[in-house]
Amino acid sequence: MTGFRQVLAVPGMTPLLGVSLLARAAITADAMAVTMYVVITLDMSYAAAGGVVAALTAGVALGGPLLGRMIDRRGLRTVLLATIVPQFVFWLSLPALPYVILLGASFAAGLLMVPVQSVTRQAIAAMTAAGQRRAAFALESVVGELSYIVGPAVVILGAATLSPGVVAWGVGAAIVVGGAGIALLDPPMRTEDEADGAAAGRPRPRRREWLGARMLAVLTMGFGVAMLLSGVDLAIVATLREAGQVSWAAVVVAVFGVTSVVGGLVYGSLPWSMPTWLLLGLLGLVTVPAGLAQDWPWLCVAVIGAGLLTAPTLSTVSDAVSRLAPAGVRGEATGLQSSAASAGFALGAPVVGVAIDASVPAGGFAAAGLTGLLTALAGYLLSRRSPATPPPSSSRAPEPCDAAAPAP
Repeated sequence: MTGFRQVLAVPGMTPLLGVSLLARAAITADAMAVTMYVVITLDMSYAAAGGVVAALTAGVALGGPLLGRMIDRRGLRTVLLATIVPQFVFWLSLPALPYVILLGASFAAGLLMVPVQSVTRQAIAAMTAAGQRRAAFALESVVGELSYIVGPAVVILGAATLSPGVVAWGVGAAIVVGGAGIALLDPPMRTEDEADGAAAGRPRPRRREWLGARMLAVLTMGFGVAMLLSGVDLAIVATLREAGQVSWAAVVVAVFGVTSVVGGLVYGSLPWSMPTWLLLGLLGLVTVPAGLAQDWPWLCVAVIGAGLLTAPTLSTVSDAVSRLAPAGVRGEATGLQSSAASAGFALGAPVVGVAIDASVPAGGFAAAGLTGLLTALAGYLLSRRSPATPPPSSSRAPEPCDAAAPAP
């Protein structure tokens, strides 16, 4: 755990991760909060709620690279101000919006969502030394997993005891407070050397210089792991619904999340790393047989393997993006990573749902696992198309996404 202590000892790192957890838990729960509001308060169907969530997700996917590019050009605080204010207005006015207006407003809110995830990743890349980044990104992935465990559960509990409108206000308040907290911390987006290069007028790298086969490989694998995780959640619910045990789904998901946290902590403390394609391939491989479980106790056991590999896979994707992206475009690159993940989460459930409808609930785990295997293969093949060359405007050598590099 020495690596983690060194990372947390970096000035500003601990408060950054703490504020990030608050904001990301709220952002993770925003879809659930909107769904509860549409279904309970507006008394509309789940399909109608799905339309609002789809609009919100589409906005997030499109807005990620745009906001990242703005951070590269205008600076962090400018972008945070431009996103905090719209979030405040949207969530405060949510209970007064009719459904048709809510659709458009949800898309706009997603487009201008506070970029907590990508900002945290950029800051980690700027605040840590090369030998600390694997542990740092492992901690970041653990924060992400904790947000998925806490956020939706708090919203569901709040909706059961309070009105969905009040819960939505709470989610919005947490997003705004989290964004404001990051603005107050104002973490660096570049290392000192990179900032000096920008001040000296170093030109912004052209997109074709950094968005090549290796970066596309990493983004493809980021898309794949998100699609797999989204599909696993649906497969868990479908399996337990067939067994008449759907009330235990929260327990299985919690086991999955806790084991992911454990996996992230263990991986971050190891003295060696693994290539992203291998971790994703293993994740897909251990997901497929989870469909053999027929009731909730065995399903808890079956998801442990996938859980242990989830956070390590996510952390290697973030690490690879930070290393392959030049300093002048790192915001845009991390925005693309967030967009790839959003697209994966949006497509995972429908694809796995089709597999479940066409076969049995076990087919959902098979479809999710095969998605991971296919995107791991695609990432491996893409990463082999070009040599590992250092990104321009950066003094750091990249860690290839297709070859494990020993920690210094």
